[in-house]
Amino acid sequence: MADSASMADLRAEDVQRVVTGFALQEYRFKSVVMIKKGSAWSEVYYQETAADLTGGTGANVKGIPRFANFPYGEVTWTKQSGVTLKHGMEGVIAMEDAMLNNVDVIARTLLRIGRAVAKSVDDEIWDVISESQSATNINSVSIAAGSEWDSATIANRDPIQNILDSIKAIQENNYDPLNGNGFLLVNPKDFANLLGNANVRNAGQFYTDGVTRNGRVGKILGLNIIVSNSVTADYALVCVGQECGTWVEAMPLTVKTIETPGQDWTIRAWELGQAQLTNPKAITLIDNTAA
Repeated sequence: MADSASMADLRAEDVQRVVTGFALQEYRFKSVVMIKKGSAWSEVYYQETAADLTGGTGANVKGIPRFANFPYGEVTWTKQSGVTLKHGMEGVIAMEDAMLNNVDVIARTLLRIGRAVAKSVDDEIWDVISESQSATNINSVSIAAGSEWDSATIANRDPIQNILDSIKAIQENNYDPLNGNGFLLVNPKDFANLLGNANVRNAGQFYTDGVTRNGRVGKILGLNIIVSNSVTADYALVCVGQECGTWVEAMPLTVKTIETPGQDWTIRAWELGQAQLTNPKAITLIDNTAA
């Protein structure tokens, strides 16, 4: 069929809006970390020591004698650095598909490009704040063999206590995951096991529904639940939002339409940034592998 002026061209402005719109719906973990602008290929940042300041031996904070010097307290940080990474994807739409208004092909191509970039960014944030599931510096709670969330012995499943232990580990390091900005990150498998648990199902005070937005599906024990395939199976993570890490955005999601006359349009999308683990003790990794 003949194409009209409103149909024939894949207008760059429209494509940008569609791809960005799709991507914004798919980002999960950008709401968990702080977002700041970056301008360097290698970014230096500092991990703050979580322990409370003390006066040291013989110089207590409590009970300073008259005319005595105040005890000296010093905050300490550990210097870290990271490299900015490019996350990108492109797709090709044939001229014939665009001219014949094959909307499904165009829409699906744009959606999948946006989703690919968002998923890659989320994968990176998850890998950094979970320390690749190594729990080298972050808190960790390991679930014993036979007590996994999908254990064959139903009576041994106790995700509520596992989450409470994770909250406790963070609180013991002077962070507050119950300030309204605490998160529980799980993948679909463990989310199903969590909500299928009898203790959660039968006790309304543990779980409350919420509006589904960017993977948020409700609250449990005061934590916002985010479900994402970026979370490694048999792991979950409790953290304090914005305090746990940072996404340094060197270039926001950018979309470019490249036309090859008479042949096709290439839709290319990319984003530059790096994830930083800024406060490890504001995070607890739940290891449900029972290795």
